[in-house]
Amino acid sequence: MTKQLHPWSRYVALGDSFTEGIGDPEPTSPGGHRGWADRVAEELSQGTEDFAYANLAVRGKLIRQISTEQIGPALALHPDLITISAGGNDVIRPGSDPDAIAVRCEDVVRRLSADGATIVLFTGADVGFSPVFRGIRGKVAIYNEHLRAIATRYDCIVADLWSLAEIQDARMWAPDRLHLNALGHHTVARLVLGALNVPNALEPSEPEPMPGTTWRQARTEDLAWARAYLVPWVLRRVRHQSSGDHVLPKRPLAGPFRQPEA
Repeated sequence: MTKQLHPWSRYVALGDSFTEGIGDPEPTSPGGHRGWADRVAEELSQGTEDFAYANLAVRGKLIRQISTEQIGPALALHPDLITISAGGNDVIRPGSDPDAIAVRCEDVVRRLSADGATIVLFTGADVGFSPVFRGIRGKVAIYNEHLRAIATRYDCIVADLWSLAEIQDARMWAPDRLHLNALGHHTVARLVLGALNVPNALEPSEPEPMPGTTWRQARTEDLAWARAYLVPWVLRRVRHQSSGDHVLPKRPLAGPFRQPEA
């Protein structure tokens, strides 16, 4: 009989596009995306009899929506392990207040902790490397300080994206510059498993070297990115729309983890 490597048997992931796995397309996975949470579930399922996994995360969700739409269904699944990444979509919005967002986050964590599950809470990544998001680096840092304090009060495990230097590299990000690519998600999965102190088979991996570009080529790429991703994002904000409108959770029920077919 295989030795169980950890104490958890029912894992539920909550959050937004980061946890849904956007940026890591996998046609054979539920919802068409894999992501770090699926990778974590795959490793946790090794040697754990009757391991069950659900992923309730939906792209574009604000922390208020995560609170109202995901906590009830999550608790109904009786998890003993919960990962929650929330507030990122709030923080990036112009004029948002990281202090107020943190108040909502603490309420989410308080409710999730009521049944004694282990909770993993994520800090936001250090976006100083990104020309697109460098301007909100201070807000992310303030929010992170709140998250660390919340984690201390509710005995949460912190998966510290801010200190994860590997993802402070454009090669770890998808073409939209907002979501991690497959390698980025793989790297986050390693971070989470390390935070949980779970032995695993995920090896560190280096991105391919980027080809050199001229200033003109870089600006051309920036314009193409703005047309393809920034303008649609702004239009959704103006129209009060979300990329997650009419999108359902990819794994709404806690069930056995099945690896995508090759």
